[in-house]
Amino acid sequence: MISRRSLLAMGGAGLTLAACGNGIGSAGASRLDARVDATRNYLLTKYPGTQDLETKSVGVLWMPLMTEASFGFGGAFGQGALRINNVTVDYYAAAAASFGLQIGAQQYAHALFFMTPEALADFRRSDGWQLGADARYALPDRGGAIAASTLTSTAPVIALVFGQAGLIAGASLAGTKYTRIIP
Repeated sequence: MISRRSLLAMGGAGLTLAACGNGIGSAGASRLDARVDATRNYLLTKYPGTQDLETKSVGVLWMPLMTEASFGFGGAFGQGALRINNVTVDYYAAAAASFGLQIGAQQYAHALFFMTPEALADFRRSDGWQLGADARYALPDRGGAIAASTLTSTAPVIALVFGQAGLIAGASLAGTKYTRIIP
């Protein structure tokens, strides 16, 4: 039987190892911008409907790599860039923690499309921002399309999760906190 202390130590070690590929202590802004460019190009090429979504938005927070690991306790971390008119204006870190019946690890990308100037201004003004109930979550379907309801949504923020790989089923942005950083 595994003791509680051993369980916590294994979970902490797993989270530490999972975070190693996230660019912490990386070459800085230029490396993060290159990751954002690659993620943006992937999304717009693989899911062409997102081009309209990006055009309609007033800004997009691109999170090219979120790493999530859990063994009872779980956590996720990633870094990305906020772009307005496809020009980086700020860099952000995203972090989340969870507890429950969960085990595994995964990586995924996500983008937050700010559809109103007010939503973007609220995000940029906050010291630590979390997705609220007013956000709409969207997942591309297996055919590579984004639902028409997503494109015509009146939600102030549309969150799109894509590129999942790993052993945990699904990815949730609920409880994810975004904080401005200097890479």
